[in-house]
Amino acid sequence: MADDRAHPPSPGAFHHHRNVSGGGFRAAIFGLSDGLVTNVSLILGVAGAHPSGPFVRLAGVAGLVAGAFSMAAGEFVSMRAQSELMLRELDVERAALRKWPKDERDELIEIYLGRGIGPSVAERLADEVMADPELALETHAREELGFDPRAIGSPVQASLSSFFSFALGALLPLIPWLVNSGNGAVVASVAIGAVTALAVGFLLGQLTGRSRWRSAMRQLVVAALAAAVTFAIGRAVGLGAGT
Repeated sequence: MADDRAHPPSPGAFHHHRNVSGGGFRAAIFGLSDGLVTNVSLILGVAGAHPSGPFVRLAGVAGLVAGAFSMAAGEFVSMRAQSELMLRELDVERAALRKWPKDERDELIEIYLGRGIGPSVAERLADEVMADPELALETHAREELGFDPRAIGSPVQASLSSFFSFALGALLPLIPWLVNSGNGAVVASVAIGAVTALAVGFLLGQLTGRSRWRSAMRQLVVAALAAAVTFAIGRAVGLGAGT
């Protein structure tokens, strides 16, 4: 007999997956991206109207604070509603497993059969699952409701992630206006916004396994388009108000 120790498991045999279903990761990424795009657009839009440095700083700080709290509140409310809905469905499924275990077993067998599993194997799998109440609840939640009851997500975690990541994204293009004003601050905000957009896109590509540079360029184009439009509108409004 061959010695199994001569053939150790390959590096991918026990690969690790990130937990991306809890809400915090998603909120942090979207918060950072939204904060950057929102505030760099706001700052350049206001600066396009040729106001003084203090006015741009005020607009930038207001956009940071209002946006961060708005993102956090919206994330908390949506995640809370989603988690409460999932918990309610779990309660319904738990009661059904307790009252009608045979019907739930038959339902699970039908699901397995529908996926191409043979009748005998489907029945054996269903019996194994139904023998453990917690496993039965988890399996029915996955197969019928389409979610993992262990990964419902935390509204507080998602809210805090969204708040701080949005604030960070919104702060970066504002930094030049905290120490300077005029065209120099405009150029610095554009440069910081471009570099940050590339970094966010590159990170997204790294985490999702997609093309990092394509993701980075896509993020840059989105941020640049939003900033250019608002700057042009601010310039047009500013010139119109001055005539």
